[in-house]
Amino acid sequence: MRRRHFLAASGAAALSLRAQARFRVGVIGHTNRGNYGHGIGDVWPAFPQTKVVAVADPDPDGRAKVRERTGAAAAYADYRELLEKEKPDIVSICPRHTDQRREMVTAAARAGCHMYLEKPFAGTLTDADEMVKAVRKAGVRVQLAHQMRRSPFTLKALQMIEAGEIGEIHEVRGRGKEDFRAGGEDLVVLGSHIFDMMRAVLSDPAWVFAHVTSGGEELSFDHLRKPNEPIGPVAGRQMAAMFSFGGGRHGFFSTKESSATHPWRFGTHVYGTKGRIFLPNEIYDERSQGFVLRSGAWVPGRGKEWEPIEPDHRSFGDQRYLTANALMVEDLLDAIASGREPACSERAGRWTVEMTQGMYASQLDRAVKDFPLEDRKHPLETLRASRGRGG
Repeated sequence: MRRRHFLAASGAAALSLRAQARFRVGVIGHTNRGNYGHGIGDVWPAFPQTKVVAVADPDPDGRAKVRERTGAAAAYADYRELLEKEKPDIVSICPRHTDQRREMVTAAARAGCHMYLEKPFAGTLTDADEMVKAVRKAGVRVQLAHQMRRSPFTLKALQMIEAGEIGEIHEVRGRGKEDFRAGGEDLVVLGSHIFDMMRAVLSDPAWVFAHVTSGGEELSFDHLRKPNEPIGPVAGRQMAAMFSFGGGRHGFFSTKESSATHPWRFGTHVYGTKGRIFLPNEIYDERSQGFVLRSGAWVPGRGKEWEPIEPDHRSFGDQRYLTANALMVEDLLDAIASGREPACSERAGRWTVEMTQGMYASQLDRAVKDFPLEDRKHPLETLRASRGRGG
């Protein structure tokens, strides 16, 4: 793991929140079309240097509720009007759906707003490229809500890895949640967390080789399906991939439709020469406890057992998502003040989309795919178009 990535991820230097001037904040949501995500717009009262000045939601009832909840003085049906009239310093872009993500992010960037952004980052890599271009042209900071990046358990685990407590890292393994979304939808919505954790440990991948099937059949046009939420194209019910991170280090991801699953499969395993770390992919609460096994055998026994990872606890309140979001916003505010990249920036967000599309591209071409992908169009869109042309 490159040290600059570790420092960005772990916040080894204490966060000073050097920006003490008040920030004007706008909250953008869309009731019944992605809503307000996982509390993305409710975090700001935890920071006295911020104030929600306006909200935007096309739905009148939803708009009234979020205005009351945030205490905003103004409310708009159109987020573009909010950006133009209120000129916020920061916006929360809250909808879970990605069908409006590119337009919202590029509009906020043009308005000069920093962003706290719900995941997934984008539905397609072409959208992600346009968003990254707009953000960098504007010189604003973006934090994507992959909250494990600032979890105290993650930060402690990264410190342990950096200190060599589990030796030289060989590989990282992770699975999706494998619930009713198992396969393609699980890949986009929850696999993005695993990809982000892989990069937190191993940095950027060089290539991917993947296998995507449905009911044992190789991926085809007939396996394209409509996801439960508009998050871009999805297909496949069983997926497995190997990513190369150089130096003989690999990351492995799987999601498989099954009648017997367990929520703790959704997490990240880090394997080193001296031991193994497991981080369940949970937000910051009592369920997100990580564990270390200090044995090169990677299984307990002969006096070596799983030990809890016990970081310093911090809390911003008793609401389930509040502390998880607050730790991410704390890092964003410090990044704005210092000019550095946030822990989970637009660059990190685009990587999750790149790794997702790389899996489909590898399957359809039956080949290793190098990063960055040469063809930026989504492979499933290409598959759909080829069927339309009689391919």
